[in-house]
Amino acid sequence: MKQTTSKRLPASRIRSQDVTNREKWLGYLLGPAGALLLNAVLATYLNVYYTDVLKLTTVWGGAFLVVFPIISKVVDAFTNVLMGYVIDRTHTPAGKARPWLLLSAPLLTVTGILLFTVPNASETVQVIWVVLSYNLFYSFAYTIFNMSHNLMVPLSTRDTTQRGSLSVFNQIATIMMSGILVALVFPMVIMPMIGVDKGKWIALMCVLSALALPLTLLEYFFTKERVTLENQDEGEEQAVPFRQQLRAIFTDRYMILIYVYFLLFTAGSSIKNVSLVYFCNYVLGTYNDGFTQTMLSVIGGIPMGIGIFAVWPLAKKFGKRNVTLAGFILYAIGGVICWMFPTNMTIMLVGQFIKNIGGLPCAYVFMALFADVLDHMEWKTGFRSDGIAMSVYNIIAVAMVGVCTGIFNGMLSSAGYVAPEIVNGVTVAAAQPETVKSVITFGFVGLEVFTGVILAVLLIFLNVEKDIGKKQAEIKARREK
Repeated sequence: MKQTTSKRLPASRIRSQDVTNREKWLGYLLGPAGALLLNAVLATYLNVYYTDVLKLTTVWGGAFLVVFPIISKVVDAFTNVLMGYVIDRTHTPAGKARPWLLLSAPLLTVTGILLFTVPNASETVQVIWVVLSYNLFYSFAYTIFNMSHNLMVPLSTRDTTQRGSLSVFNQIATIMMSGILVALVFPMVIMPMIGVDKGKWIALMCVLSALALPLTLLEYFFTKERVTLENQDEGEEQAVPFRQQLRAIFTDRYMILIYVYFLLFTAGSSIKNVSLVYFCNYVLGTYNDGFTQTMLSVIGGIPMGIGIFAVWPLAKKFGKRNVTLAGFILYAIGGVICWMFPTNMTIMLVGQFIKNIGGLPCAYVFMALFADVLDHMEWKTGFRSDGIAMSVYNIIAVAMVGVCTGIFNGMLSSAGYVAPEIVNGVTVAAAQPETVKSVITFGFVGLEVFTGVILAVLLIFLNVEKDIGKKQAEIKARREK
């Protein structure tokens, strides 16, 4: 079935056939910042809101916060597949993914607010509200945004240099939000101010949710799908059967390899992200001390800043795969150092610096590598499968976050985690047992030692870029025929 959105959609402000600086700065850096900031805050603090503000840790004997994120991701997986199907069958002058950015803008704002406006009612009402609002945001609004947003780099151009540059700008937006605002400003300024005061949490998240609306519109207006428009200009749009697209994706070794690579990396980083606040509060520092998390984030932010200038030149010289592989070796070494001395601030900072240097290539060039795999698929099959391929990618991303959050919450509950209380208007944290500290430490620094080693080995076989230029030339020759 061919899905077609209105042909009266507002036109892109980008007219050039080559990537422009305005496109980089407004469409790929500033535009996505609102939604990425909202998502980064949720990734780090939504579970804290559930455990410390709403105190849902004991609901259903501790099972609720284990089961509900995992079950929700089943729904999310379905909506990602559906969204991939729809994108591949959307044909408009605006492209096939960009129109959905336009729809996602107001949805992100409304559902982001609903996540935190949980009524002061019975436990049953609160549980229902949490489940519904969580799925409205992640399975609906953010799925629409994330699917279309992630396809902007692969569909922007076939020029590998320009595509790599857009991938870097795209990642800078993510780093700015998660590595600077969420990781630095929040623990140092915001969290000590709001503590576990529900009213302050709601006010903060309403502001962040509202910010996503105008910035997502900016991304819509300052991006362009040049790859999609190639076939549209030549009247060669084609509706490939869904089953044929799935078969093509899951029988291609490069696509399977990059999915396994992304799954392992996301599993390790998801557990790390959800355990970060707990690690800083109970293992390395004290509750909301405004210092510990800031220091870890500064050390993480310095390499990311260096990476803006260093990673892409290295990737062009040595290859995206090779630079990423070498990086994961450093990643694992830094993790070992941290795991050996989790309560020593100086050694932790050294280990984190080494680890974050190693993680630079993965952060900045992954989407360009994924775009190479999509072009390889087109060369091999004769058709593009961007939407369905990205839906599988997004399923991995969102499923791992939910599954890993559920696993971590289960580990916390079984280890005996004690939530903080408000005493005389002041948030007071309980002393955690050693079992809880061990669980948190493994989550933050231990697991990624193993994933780093496995990923370095896996990348040996992901050599798709070695002849991608030749394949792109063959695709162009076929189209010209």
